[in-house]
Amino acid sequence: MLRVGVFGTGHLGKFHLNNWKEIRNVEIAGFYDPSDKTAAAVEEKYAIPRYTNPALLMDTCDAVDIIAPTPAHFELCEMAVRKGKHVFVEKPLANDMEEARTLLKLVRESNVKLQVGHVERFNPAFLALNGMNLQPMFIEVHRLAEFNPRGTEVSVILDLMIHDIDIILHIVNSEVKNIYSSGVAVMTDTPDIANVRIEFNNGCVANLTSSRISMKKMRKMRIFQKDAYIGVDFLNKKSEIISLNTGETSDGFSFEIETMNGPRSILVRNPEVPEVNAIRMELEKFTESILYNRPTTVSELDGYRAMDIAHQILQKIKYNSINS
Repeated sequence: MLRVGVFGTGHLGKFHLNNWKEIRNVEIAGFYDPSDKTAAAVEEKYAIPRYTNPALLMDTCDAVDIIAPTPAHFELCEMAVRKGKHVFVEKPLANDMEEARTLLKLVRESNVKLQVGHVERFNPAFLALNGMNLQPMFIEVHRLAEFNPRGTEVSVILDLMIHDIDIILHIVNSEVKNIYSSGVAVMTDTPDIANVRIEFNNGCVANLTSSRISMKKMRKMRIFQKDAYIGVDFLNKKSEIISLNTGETSDGFSFEIETMNGPRSILVRNPEVPEVNAIRMELEKFTESILYNRPTTVSELDGYRAMDIAHQILQKIKYNSINS
């Protein structure tokens, strides 16, 4: 039985609590939240003990789930790793790169598992592409959200865009060559809308737009590669693949178009989207990595790489604003 301590029981923390209660071989040891009002509601609903000292809670458990605000990530992660506890921490890994480097070193020197909560890796629409040979050469991403004060302690880059940065680094097998970015702070003191162009050494280009001041929600990624277009709708849990029809599959429907090289058959497929709860799945994978000594699905290095690109983007936005 794996004993888990939950740190942070706000909006997202309650989703984690609900899912932890459904996962086999897991017992919730207790929770830590500095808000008396929030804690009282959690104690009443979930009937689990509240700890007012995070160190004492860590001493009672095998693993910690950190869903606290980003500025608290480093202190809690460092404490947990030094105590030999496995760590699940929501994205981003830490508040700044110095903290992230310290955590990376601590985890490497320890015998603990650390997983970063990049939940879109477990989105059913993205999971539907498992087994597909993704070799993107151009990626277009739009992640738009209505304004919500929750999460605005960090920029839109670290709040929203980092999801897509992680996915892109995961599917593009190449190092980043150049980054171009622009952003504007509208409702907060940090960028609320941003556009970024990432160029990779293999020629792939990713164009990302993120906004938390939109009138509508959108979470779409379009992937273009040789002979294929792949559309992923993270919000509506749908995927689409349009490719040249090679006759290797009978799935989907096909139609012909005329080209300069003669007629071509185009195949349109909507791969089966698994019915999974993304949050539960990421927590289950974290649990399995501990119980069966497997690598975590989204490692501390993955979290560090996504943070590194996000902070390079922020630095370029800052430079552009100073020199404009």
